[in-house]
Amino acid sequence: MDVMLETSTPPWSGDDVVGLISFDPVTADDLARLPALRVIATPSVGFEHIDVTAATQRGIWVCHVPDYCIDEVADHALALLLALVRGVVELDRSVGEGRWEAKAAGPLRRLRDIRVGVVGFGRIGRALSERLLALGVDVWATDALLPDDTIAAAGPHSATLDELLRSCDAVSLHTPLTAETDGLIGARELALLPRGAYLVNVARGGLVDEAAVIAALESGQLAGAALDTLHSEPPARAPRTSRLIVTPHAAWYSERAEAEVHRRAAESVQVALKGSRPPRAVNEIHDRAGDSPA
Repeated sequence: MDVMLETSTPPWSGDDVVGLISFDPVTADDLARLPALRVIATPSVGFEHIDVTAATQRGIWVCHVPDYCIDEVADHALALLLALVRGVVELDRSVGEGRWEAKAAGPLRRLRDIRVGVVGFGRIGRALSERLLALGVDVWATDALLPDDTIAAAGPHSATLDELLRSCDAVSLHTPLTAETDGLIGARELALLPRGAYLVNVARGGLVDEAAVIAALESGQLAGAALDTLHSEPPARAPRTSRLIVTPHAAWYSERAEAEVHRRAAESVQVALKGSRPPRAVNEIHDRAGDSPA
C-alpha cells in the first residue's frame, strides 16, 4: 500500500496507490490508472485542479485545506492595498532611480478616506474586513451566497457587486474561481469604479481580465492594481506598467502556514485510510466496494 506525495510527477499509475497528496492536476484519466486510490488531498485552499466529479464516481474522497492561511492572505491583501494607496512601490523605485521626491508617486490619499469593497465574504474576506474596520475604513462587501444581514452583522455595508463597484474607491477580491466567477472583473466592471480606484487580487488569476486591468491603469481609470495571482503562473512575461504591483502567488506563505497545510493534508489522508470521513472533504462517498467510509 502506497501513499504518493506531491513530489511525484503525473501521470501517476499503480495498483497499490491508495492516497495521493498533490498540487498537480488530477484528471479522470489519472484516476483510471489508480484503481486502489481512496483519497486525494491537496495542500491548498483551491481544488479546481482535481476532477471531483470523476473522483466521486469512483468512490474517492477529495480533501483540501480551506483555513490554513487566512491571516497570511488577509495581511497580504492589506499590505498591497496600503502599498497602492501610499505609493510605496513607486516611491521606492524613484529612490532607486536617484530621485528624492515626496510626490514621485503622484497624489496620495489617507487610508481612512478610502471606501473599500470586499468581493467574497468567506474566511479571508471577513478577516480583511476586520482589519480594515479596525483601521477606521468604510467597508462594503458582497457575496452571492450570503444574506445581507449576515454581512451587515459583521460590520460592512452589504451591496450587490455592481453597487459595490460604483461606490468603492478600492476593491479586494476574495472569491473562489468557479464557472460563475471566471472573468468576474473585466472592462465593464472596471468602468463602473470611480476614476482613480484601486484593485487588489489575492484570490485566483481567472477572476480578472488582466488586459483590461492594464488598459484601465494606462487610461487612469485605475490609480493602481496589485495582483498576487495571474492567469498563467509563472507568466512567460510578467505584466508591467506604472502603479502595478505583482507578487508571485505568495499571499498564502509563512513558515507556519507551509508546515500547517502539509500536516492537515496528510491528516486527511490518514483519516480516510482508516475508513472514516476525512476532515475538509469536498465530496461525499457513501459506498466503495461494499464499505461505507462516511
